[in-house]
Amino acid sequence: MNFSPRVLKVTKATNETPSAAFTLIELLIVIAIIAILMALLFPAGQSALNSANKTTAKNQAVQIATAITDYETEYGRFPTASSTFDTGLVNQLCTTNNPRGIIFLEANAWKKGKGGTNSNGFCDPFGSTSSNVYSVSMDTGYSNSITAAGTTMNRRVAVWTTNSTLRALINSWD
Repeated sequence: MNFSPRVLKVTKATNETPSAAFTLIELLIVIAIIAILMALLFPAGQSALNSANKTTAKNQAVQIATAITDYETEYGRFPTASSTFDTGLVNQLCTTNNPRGIIFLEANAWKKGKGGTNSNGFCDPFGSTSSNVYSVSMDTGYSNSITAAGTTMNRRVAVWTTNSTLRALINSWD
């Protein structure tokens, strides 16, 4: 048998360990990827917010129309009002400032994205200001025909608002 001697290499032991830190380029790439993902999600988030505001406005328009109808059922006449849900109509429907002291519609103070009442009247949830008041049309002549938002229809009460940013008509009769 032939034995050949093995040569063992002895290496010098070091205390150096490989670095586990990110390099600057890796960090910049991660930040860029996060920025791209956020840019993709922002329109979806804005769309969801607009959809929520439209749903809130639609719900409020239906509630207002129902409150006006309830007032008419209770007193045998429509509340005195202008063509908007102004402070006079707010006082008649949202407070006990009517002959029998009935609250027909509960409304909170106006907040962006929520709508509500303020010194202008009952405002929709759109925008950063609280100046877009719901429009109201009532069949005070009992002809079973009203014109609301440029449309003539066979209704007794119609409530609507127009959001110019979304170019959307939100109404109580759809």
